[in-house]
Amino acid sequence: MLYGDKRETYRDIFFQVWQKYRNKQPLEGIETVILPVLTMHPEYQAVLENPDRYADRDYTPEAGETNPFLHMGLHVSIAEQLAIDQPPGIRALYDQARAHFGEAHAAEHLMMDCLAEAIWQMQRQGSDFDMHLYMRCIRDQIGLPPENTEDKS
Repeated sequence: MLYGDKRETYRDIFFQVWQKYRNKQPLEGIETVILPVLTMHPEYQAVLENPDRYADRDYTPEAGETNPFLHMGLHVSIAEQLAIDQPPGIRALYDQARAHFGEAHAAEHLMMDCLAEAIWQMQRQGSDFDMHLYMRCIRDQIGLPPENTEDKS
């Protein structure tokens, strides 16, 4: 697992990358994907500056809070998907979403919403990740017609 299976391990990578950036230390591997996400979110940088205060904090939607680690983690997931075009065709959909919104950040947020929904459905149903649900959600949100997924063999 990329970040580990514990919340603290997952969050630590964000704190570590931020500290390396602030200390002008070189980044390695996934850290080079994470840093642009951190720098495009100045609203979360105070959190990243205070790991002792925020590493264990709970964020609840019921209190109207956005979990900055979940938010940034979804951005990282999208960046990884785009880098390898997985699921196949995601990069083309991203390009269409970016053209639809006129900028990359809004396109990523749309994709993150769809990714979060697909993950939630997977957890709720105890099933595998539904790539088609995810891709269909993105297509629907940018007003594209449904993709024909019939097997033509």
